[in-house]
Amino acid sequence: MGYLNFRKEYSKSNLKLGYIFIFAVEMNESLRYFVELSYDGSNYHGWQKQTNAISVQEELEKALSTLFRQPIGIMGSGRTDAGVHALQQFAHFDLDIEFTSEYFLKRINGLLPPDIAIFDVFQVNEKAHARFNATFRRYEYHITFRKDPFMTGKAWHCYYDLDLEAMSKAASLLLGKQDFECFSRRKTNVKTFICEINNAYWEQTSNGLVFHIQANRFLRGMVRAIVGTLVKVGRGHLDSAGVTDIIVNKDRNLAGTSAPPQGLFLSKVNYTDQINK
Repeated sequence: MGYLNFRKEYSKSNLKLGYIFIFAVEMNESLRYFVELSYDGSNYHGWQKQTNAISVQEELEKALSTLFRQPIGIMGSGRTDAGVHALQQFAHFDLDIEFTSEYFLKRINGLLPPDIAIFDVFQVNEKAHARFNATFRRYEYHITFRKDPFMTGKAWHCYYDLDLEAMSKAASLLLGKQDFECFSRRKTNVKTFICEINNAYWEQTSNGLVFHIQANRFLRGMVRAIVGTLVKVGRGHLDSAGVTDIIVNKDRNLAGTSAPPQGLFLSKVNYTDQINK
């Protein structure tokens, strides 16, 4: 174990030029770190790294690799689609350097684009996993009934009259442990379509509606498919019995068209103390 400077090529005299001279401890073994972050997904082709499109994961890995002068990969708690946002997201990475959070947050946010921000970094045990150790995830979907330039890219501007009572009744049918293949993106490679939803409700706001949903896991495209189906109920094109039939038949063709991505936010990811170092 020894001490090193992240910017080895700079001498102490460089302090006069404004460079930060921070020491870190080089470890004999790899350490695992969690980062808590938020992002506006408008300019990204989703979370997951793509071959020919920009992604949130790519921007984070690029910034981390630049900061620590070595290739660094990250694993997120979940994969948001293109245009979807995150109020709270977690990811983990491994590094054989112990550093101060103050240094890290200042430097990494300076390297990231304005629409991605890291709020916290902390060590966890070596087996902690951002995706598999999450106990629940929470999403919210925003609908606005009034054109608002400040909500562009952050909500679905809906022109329909919606029956909130009918939508709330239909949302209650989602609760519990069920097979939600009907709301999954087609050709999804998963072992099971079983998810346990413990919260699903609509909130009325001054300008529209917000749908809140919490579950132990979500399928690809699931929340947007659910919102699209509930809006179909709100428009009077489907009733609660029809929602039950959709779930029982496991047929995506029977469910509503997916709601547009810009209204969807990953709002919370939860972990137990088991991830602590």
